[in-house]
Amino acid sequence: MLKFAKAAVATLVLVLFVSPVYAAESAPMEVEGAQRITAAEAKALFDKGVIFVDVRGDADYNAGRIPEAEHLHVDSKLTDASLGALVKKGDPVVFYCNGTKCGLSPKACAKAVAWGYTNVKYFRGGFPEWKAAGYPVE
Repeated sequence: MLKFAKAAVATLVLVLFVSPVYAAESAPMEVEGAQRITAAEAKALFDKGVIFVDVRGDADYNAGRIPEAEHLHVDSKLTDASLGALVKKGDPVVFYCNGTKCGLSPKACAKAVAWGYTNVKYFRGGFPEWKAAGYPVE
């Protein structure tokens, strides 16, 4: 019983003191080879018909997204082939996730750049910034 109590206390300490450290981490400001864009710049690209790729998990995507965004989860669906089916290597493509505390879109941008995509847009503010700006969502 004492072992269980010690394990429970240790777990509680980890949750209370370590989790906030990870939650406070921010997505990088820049991704080498990609262009960071603001919500206004993202909207201008959206209005031109540029492909947006939502790299979040299914639950987040299903809860709300930028209209007509393609859904390619960064760890399971985003591949050179799946991206290539949507855009050519030189075409603009916008990656987004859950904003400044989310590391999925910078990871996706880095993958795309490594695969030779040359017009990669990193929407760091992601879906939260888009929604806060009052732009359409589905």
